[in-house]
Amino acid sequence: MDTRIGIDIGGTFTDLVYLAPDGALRREKVLSTPDDYARGIAGALGAAIARGDLEVGAISQLMHGTTVATNAILEGKGARVALVTTEGFRDVLEIRRLRMPVLYDIRWRRPPPLVPRRLRFEVAGRIDHMGAEERPLDEEGARAVLAQALGTGVEAIAICLINAYANGAHERRLREILRGLDPAIPVTLSSELLPEIKEYERTSTTVVNAYVLPVVRTYLGRLEGELRARRIARPLAIMQSSGGAMSAAAAAEKPIHIIESGPAAGVVGAAEVARRLGDLSVLGFDMGGTTAKAALVEGGRFHRVGSLEVGGGINVSGRLLSGGGYHVRAPAIDIAEVGAGGGSLVRIDAGGGLRVGPESAGAAPGPACYARGGTVPTVTDANVVLGFVNPEALAGGSFPIRRDLAAAAIEAHVARPLGLTLEEAAWGIHRVADAAMARAVRAVSTERGRDPRDFALMAFGGNGPVHAATIARLLEIRRILVPPVPGVFSALGMLFPDVEHHYVRTFKRPLAGLDAAALEEAFAALEREGAQALAADGFVPAARRLERAIDLRYAGANSELTVAWPGATGDLAGALRAAFAALHEGQYGYASAEEGVETMNLRVVARGIPDRPRVPARIALPGEAGPARRARRVHFGPGHGTMEVPVCTRMELGAEWRAGPLLVEEFDSTTVVPPGGRARRIAWDTIDVEVA
Repeated sequence: MDTRIGIDIGGTFTDLVYLAPDGALRREKVLSTPDDYARGIAGALGAAIARGDLEVGAISQLMHGTTVATNAILEGKGARVALVTTEGFRDVLEIRRLRMPVLYDIRWRRPPPLVPRRLRFEVAGRIDHMGAEERPLDEEGARAVLAQALGTGVEAIAICLINAYANGAHERRLREILRGLDPAIPVTLSSELLPEIKEYERTSTTVVNAYVLPVVRTYLGRLEGELRARRIARPLAIMQSSGGAMSAAAAAEKPIHIIESGPAAGVVGAAEVARRLGDLSVLGFDMGGTTAKAALVEGGRFHRVGSLEVGGGINVSGRLLSGGGYHVRAPAIDIAEVGAGGGSLVRIDAGGGLRVGPESAGAAPGPACYARGGTVPTVTDANVVLGFVNPEALAGGSFPIRRDLAAAAIEAHVARPLGLTLEEAAWGIHRVADAAMARAVRAVSTERGRDPRDFALMAFGGNGPVHAATIARLLEIRRILVPPVPGVFSALGMLFPDVEHHYVRTFKRPLAGLDAAALEEAFAALEREGAQALAADGFVPAARRLERAIDLRYAGANSELTVAWPGATGDLAGALRAAFAALHEGQYGYASAEEGVETMNLRVVARGIPDRPRVPARIALPGEAGPARRARRVHFGPGHGTMEVPVCTRMELGAEWRAGPLLVEEFDSTTVVPPGGRARRIAWDTIDVEVA
């Protein structure tokens, strides 16, 4: 048996899926352990082994998505970092870019720098923008500066010198000096992490990497230790924000690549299902316990951006309204995220308005209905009261639910203060949450020039299929798709991607008169790095794919677009310019034949191709008992009121349409088919819902 395991940690639940080569799938959902996520994962695997559901010798792969890096930034619990930079550039990290995500709020303040000024140090020496040494590094002064930095008790050091993207010799020498003073302290060099022009972006990315590196390294080391203690010796792989996979060792050195690893897995899965259904274009909607995420998939392909911000509230990768978080220049799937999930806390603000999130009840104490000490109402409590969520138990009956506690929390905190009935209050909570989550969907559709009505809404996460119908109606979307095992779908999606390594290097030249030989030499250097990394991962030359791309911009512009490599062509510059013009026209509605174009960065993706397909022809779901009750009372708001609604399982749906209202109840989620809607089961056991 060849079992591959996907593991996804959420704010409330940790999800595990076990996938066999023939598509046979088993799943598990356990409460997360925020004090030590590794303990929760290892405990769940150990319990599966003890029950006989999992054989240690049959495990061939463990793929993990984690929010450890993100949480360290959001909670301010990263390492104490010192920044070493060139004379005169000490304050680049604080000056940042002149961007404000909130234009008219005079109370808004930027998040504090991850490295305070007293821990930012300067060294003498200078490399010019072409990589030539203007002034040699002052090694004696540098030694004193590094000793001073170590004397402050820092836990990691970020080294980012001006123009190191062109020549990292001075940075490497600083590391050698530092190793002589302290061989063990983690060090991040900008020239190795991000050899790319733009000093603020490079500095911020280097600092973020150093800030989370000790946290991620410790976590992954602890997890691998827990796995070894249970005789699970297979190498651990980590999901990247870009949608690829990387080894745990690589993730421990460059954790900026795993900041959005959990949400990325769901999008990878959504794109794969969209391809299986005929290269559909969908809006992926993932609602878990803490957040809701949205991503655009067009023709079965997701979109990537070159940077993201973390720690600034809504996580909007590459948006115009940036500046509210910490900039990370690393490839990532284009995902928008809002703080609205099943565990989001509900409150009445000072103006008497109903607020949902971004604070979450998490796994402890959790929603009031979990009977674990929570007394403040959450979105899940509202859905239990409305009847959308099973009012008796979740996870196949293994997780008891207390509707009376949910009702009491909503009554005390919302219904009585606002003079509403219990159902009116619960419906209001549900709709306010929908409005917040629709913001994420619009961020990847309307704000990208796409009409959401032209897409299907693919809903997953434990709460996604519950809210999909009301969100679809809010956005005038007519079709909803619910993939198999929606509540643990991100864990399943982790088993689909190939191993990837991303490389970038600045190559700033006018496109006219481009030196093709120099360009080829620069690309070849990046490809050698990629081939070495894939060889270390165990991929033979025939299983390696090296893909090129190049960043172009109009001369003097402030941003660039990434163009796929046109391949061997007689007029390389002409082919690149034509591809850039078409891309610029599509993105901005403008292209110029007169303006000069220049190259900015070269990019290489080194991809390892597995010896067998990662995605089975179909998923064989485990057999499920039918729901304990074949109908329950559900409240659909003022338009329909409370109705007696039939309940069925996914496998009881056939190819023929079945009219709503209807609840499709599963181990890990419930799909709500509203009055006037209809549902059926199509390829890959996907639920297809039409809403009026």
